[in-house]
Amino acid sequence: MKNVLTITLNPTVDKSSTVEGIKPEKKLRCSPPNYEPGGGGINVSRGLVRLGVPSVALFTSGGRTGELLEKLLEKENVNVLPVKVQGETRENFIVVDSSSNEQYRFGMPGEALSESEIANITEKINSLSPFPEYVVISGSLPPEMDAGVLQKLVHEIKRQGAKVIADTSGEALTKILDEGVFLLKPNIGELSRLAGKPHLDNETADDAAKQLINQGKAEVVIVSMGPQGAYLVTKDLNIHIPAPSVKKLSTVGAGDSMVAGMVSVLAKGGNAIEMARMGVACGSAATMNPGTGLFNKDDAEKLYSWLERMGSVK
Repeated sequence: MKNVLTITLNPTVDKSSTVEGIKPEKKLRCSPPNYEPGGGGINVSRGLVRLGVPSVALFTSGGRTGELLEKLLEKENVNVLPVKVQGETRENFIVVDSSSNEQYRFGMPGEALSESEIANITEKINSLSPFPEYVVISGSLPPEMDAGVLQKLVHEIKRQGAKVIADTSGEALTKILDEGVFLLKPNIGELSRLAGKPHLDNETADDAAKQLINQGKAEVVIVSMGPQGAYLVTKDLNIHIPAPSVKKLSTVGAGDSMVAGMVSVLAKGGNAIEMARMGVACGSAATMNPGTGLFNKDDAEKLYSWLERMGSVK
């Protein structure tokens, strides 16, 4: 089993509740809140636990919310490596209107990191022994952080021989790709921006992914197509993985679940097609659960078996 590290620089605690009938300027009686760990890399580590793959989750942790985040992750048997910071860890707020089943998501920005805190993060990663074979960088950046910090971090990680999996967006993703990664998971909109194209569709997405590979920005590109599944593109492969037909209750957490599924196969030494299938299976399984939950392992394994059977049909 390969060692896996996930990095989350702007983690969160997701606080969710329900209320009947959201109306302005009224006192709303909410149900007791539910607290869950959040943030891209953290969710990937949570998903890996469900798949029986150990990982280490490195994240910033500050104040009472940071302490709560650590306790929530330990309760889920996630191996944590918190980096203490002065600012309070952010908290997101999710409310479901029970009368309409509509979900309202309020995302807080978090607090900026100081130069010394950023240096401490880099030092903590570089000091890991044994150094992980796979490093997942996922989620948003803290406010005011220069995206160049991520580029330098990727350089250091690759220098130690690890393979980087990137699942972020905007300037952060652009900078990371300037350094080059092993695996990239953009959605169709992100891929369009990276390729400098105003619009991509099923016919042109694989060409855009191949362009990134030819430019040395990634070795493997998994293009997330939502309900249409995903495209697996490498130097030698171009395969569409269809999404199984499931009853969708929520798409929250599907992207992180997809990454967890892919990394689980990489950690076990599986091939690219198996990796992509497990990614689609876990992402699809996540949509079967309401609210902010990730996937259920049994659902993911059943969907993977279905994809495997579909792939064997000539």
